[in-house]
Amino acid sequence: MRLEAISWERLTGALADRVAGLTAAADGGPWLRVAVDGAPAARTGELADRLAEELRVRGRPVLVVAAGGFLRAASLRYEYGRRDADAYYDMWLDTGALWREVFDPLEPAPRGTGRVLPDLWDPVTDRATRSPYVELPPGGVLLLHGALLLGRWFPFDLSVHLRLSPAALARRTDEDEQWTLPAFARYEEEVRPAETADVVVRADDPRHPAWSGPGG
Repeated sequence: MRLEAISWERLTGALADRVAGLTAAADGGPWLRVAVDGAPAARTGELADRLAEELRVRGRPVLVVAAGGFLRAASLRYEYGRRDADAYYDMWLDTGALWREVFDPLEPAPRGTGRVLPDLWDPVTDRATRSPYVELPPGGVLLLHGALLLGRWFPFDLSVHLRLSPAALARRTDEDEQWTLPAFARYEEEVRPAETADVVVRADDPRHPAWSGPGG
């Protein structure tokens, strides 16, 4: 894949232009669902927040949701130990809750209500967050960001993958999180996110990104 150098500012503007021109191809509903996928070291939340601001400038309502707010309870995440890479890959994300609280409300009418729960579980306190529902108006954009989001049949209208080479991922991952690296190696092998995503951003050097271009 050929990638071209770009600044974060230009990248965010180009992505916002592309999202603003999309229709919900997955099901024809009135909401768009966009993924910003990448390992924690890639800081997906930063790009999601930048993109949200650009979309709001263009008059689009936006809801940013972190996948980290939909992790399973510790008793389930740590069933095979606190540092099991396969459990991290297969079991940590509560995909059922994401479908129920985020994606199902954004289906076409009459099922879709636009009432989305922005988070469900706090993995630090290991308790429900009790956040109120947020109503995303028709024409709004959901930006879901986090790790290991692709290959799960989520109905994204656009997916952006922040790619880190294995060396960059290891270098930028905190020492106490190094045990997760085999999960991302498995993700690369099984899902091939650089081929699956609509847009790929190389983020090895956080100061100098490169991307696959507006057409993916």
